[in-house]
Amino acid sequence: MDFDLPATDDLRIAVSLATSLAIGLMMGLERERRPDARAGLRTFALAALLGSLTALLADEFNSGWILAAGLLTVGAAIGYAQLRDGGPPPADPGTTTVVALLVCYVLGAVVWVGYPTLAVMSGLAATVLLTFKAELSGIARGLERRDLISVLQFLVVTFIVLPLLPDADYGPYGALNPYNIWLMVVLISGISLAGYVAMRWLGDRRSVVLLGLLGGLVSSTATTLVQARHARSHPESAAMPVLVILLANLVLLARVAALTAIVSPALLPALLPVLATGLVAGAVPALVWWRRMDAAENMPTPTVTNPTEFRTALGFAGLYAVVLVLAAWLADVAGDRGLYVASLLSGLTDVDAITLSTLRMQGTGQVDAVVAVRAIVIAIAANAAFKSGIAAFAGGAALGRRCAAGLACTVAGLAIAIALS
Repeated sequence: MDFDLPATDDLRIAVSLATSLAIGLMMGLERERRPDARAGLRTFALAALLGSLTALLADEFNSGWILAAGLLTVGAAIGYAQLRDGGPPPADPGTTTVVALLVCYVLGAVVWVGYPTLAVMSGLAATVLLTFKAELSGIARGLERRDLISVLQFLVVTFIVLPLLPDADYGPYGALNPYNIWLMVVLISGISLAGYVAMRWLGDRRSVVLLGLLGGLVSSTATTLVQARHARSHPESAAMPVLVILLANLVLLARVAALTAIVSPALLPALLPVLATGLVAGAVPALVWWRRMDAAENMPTPTVTNPTEFRTALGFAGLYAVVLVLAAWLADVAGDRGLYVASLLSGLTDVDAITLSTLRMQGTGQVDAVVAVRAIVIAIAANAAFKSGIAAFAGGAALGRRCAAGLACTVAGLAIAIALS
């Protein structure tokens, strides 16, 4: 067989081997720091090189068995090394190092077959996992059964239910697409689950600002209600409930921006300046109440429903479907004003549903960007009024006035931005 390769092929081989060597050195460097590891810097670098070389030979001889034989050889070699040394100490069975070495070999092969970026990213991810072993173990040990159930339910909602749904339009105005509706459920559940899990892990280390931010990520309505009840039962706490409520509702603007970036990024240039103005305007009263806050006071964490529970997911899917049909019907019979009415009514209880509905209508060309931005702002304003009512009803008139004033600043910022644009 002729192995006289042109200069371009020589360069490709050199770059591939250098990339494999870099991946091996990166992973091996982390293992080298651990005295109980059975493989270190040189072993990982050689394993990555072997992966690329065996992939090269597999290409030349057109046989994948060469690559498989190399993988088996690496596994047998590290296994023999452990048996020869009498096995690793009981504190570390050495399984992680063995698997990491096999991964390193495969990444070397991946580099050769033409995916060097993927190989480097995967090697970096593997190195991060190896480096933060203690932190990941601590997180795993800190998980409770309900935390695991939350994650498993989200996986079921995402990877089992979603693929089974038809991607077709049904119902009045063709507004009901089961796949699209459930995809939005997955999106909202994922955002809420991130805040839910983060809040569960914080425990007693939470701060007021972080509690407000995470509370808004999970459920600004639940956060408002809990803090209002706390203010009524603890009248001496004046600033902290207001601050948490204002922060939780400012996160709502960030949620809307994130949803827009994912669902309808073309609308983001028109919507983002409006949301940013409202965020800055709403941050002013939040800063005022933060300066008045008693740092020594402890705040309750809102008890919220697991956002990935099937009942919660089905509830949001039903609400979103109703809002889709309502918005399409009102827009049909009353034009843009009909959509504004739908935004006002839906925004009283839930901003996510009408936001997603408006983004879908804008993406399909049913409404233009200006109307979509106005509809979303109307929903946010209606929701702010509803939260002010919750604060007044559950926490008293004084709390209601303070929250209404702070939320009014946010709405005023949104309105000014629309007027200027």
